[in-house]
Formats: sequence, C-alpha cells, structure tokens
Amino acid sequence: MALTMLASSSGFDSRIAAAAAPATATAGTAATVNSPTPEASAPKVERGTLPKGFVYVDEVIPSALYDIRYYSEENFIGTQIDGYEAPLAILTTEAANALKKVNEDLESQGYRLKIIDAYRPQKAVNHFIAWSKDPKDTLMKEIFYPDVDKKNLFKSGYLSSKSGHSRGSTVDVTMVFKRTGEEVDMGSRVDFLGPISSHGTDLINKEQRKHRYILKTAMVKQSFKPYTKEWWHYTLKNEPFPSTYFNFDVK
Repeated sequence: MALTMLASSSGFDSRIAAAAAPATATAGTAATVNSPTPEASAPKVERGTLPKGFVYVDEVIPSALYDIRYYSEENFIGTQIDGYEAPLAILTTEAANALKKVNEDLESQGYRLKIIDAYRPQKAVNHFIAWSKDPKDTLMKEIFYPDVDKKNLFKSGYLSSKSGHSRGSTVDVTMVFKRTGEEVDMGSRVDFLGPISSHGTDLINKEQRKHRYILKTAMVKQSFKPYTKEWWHYTLKNEPFPSTYFNFDVK
C-alpha cells in the first residue's frame, strides 16, 4: 500500500531558512514550518516482521501524511536518530485503529493527520540522553529550543529517559488541510520545546487555539490522552503494553 510522506531533504539544508522564515503566527510566537510539497510519494521501503501486536500505521491509515523526522536531520538534535532505519510509523494495533478514527473525524472537517513520530525504540531515547550530556552540541537550538537551556530539557519535562513512545501507543501528530496538504498553523512547530507549545498557553492567537482544539477534541474522543507541555503528543488510554519499553528498530 502506498505511503504518503513528506520526505526531509538530506542534510536538512533548509534548517537555516526555516529559522529565518517569517512566522505564520503572531509576533512573539514560534514559526510553523509548512510543507513545501503537500503530496509526495515516499521511497519504497522494504519492511520487516513486526513484533506481535504492532502494525505499520500507513497500512491502517493510508490517507494520512507521514513525515518521520527522527529518520532525517530535521529534529532538535540535527542528525538521524539511532533506531530509525526507515521513514515509517509503527504503533500498536489498538493505537493505530483508534488513530484511524481520529483521521476519519478530521477528514469530515476538512483536515487530515500528519504523523511525525509514533513508536520510538529505547535506543533512540538513549541517543537523546547522550546528546543532552554534551553542552557544546547546540546545533538546532535556534530552531527547536531557543529559550530553554539544553541542560534543563529533561528537568523541564520536554524529554524523558523513559518515553511513552517506546511502549508503542504514543504518537506525535499535527493536522494538514485535506484539500492542499499544507500544514495547519498550530502556533508552534512539532517538537518546539518551550511554553508556546503547551496546552492552555496564552502565546498563540485565536485561530491557532482553534486548530489545537480541533485536534485535541478528535484525539480525546478516541481515548488518547494529551500531554500538557506538547500540543502534538498523545498516548492511548488503556494501552496494551503499559509497562514494556521496546527496543526493536523502526524499519
């Protein structure tokens, strides 16, 4: 089944342009980087055999868009993350089926999901931990965490040594317009680590708040729990592996 994905450019040459681009948000808010190509086919990827209880999300939700940024250099570290060997989204069967209903709900309103991350192997989290211990590596600070001291990212709750993503039922998502594939303005980009990304922030405008509400309402309706500090981060309630942190590669 075809996988619809917005592939990040090799080397993330656009990172400086993205940092300098005018914000679609109001003054003082973080720029939302919209997709330059709303419809793009992903490269064909050979798929392996997943552990029992897991599925490739695009096989369940073929109409969603996929932009797996930890496979690229377009992320807060600026390099491909350990354990991401393919630009694929993987979730537990329960989470994928629930997310399919979310996408159907959003499509009825003129939107659709864009999935940025899903299952995340523990080795990827370990990569984050190792990166956090190098104070000189601030390559992506201007774009992803300009107002937060890198050494405080774990303490502040933006990163964790054990991630719900590794249990297979947590997903990072945003919305695009169904007709054009352009990202909806949510007030900050996915993985922008700062107060503007929290639910309930007063740093976004009315339209951006409406967009976050539409996404949150659709997700909560299908039993996903929001995370206070990150508008894009949701975990399925009653997840099938609440205490298991997996470490198989994304491929």
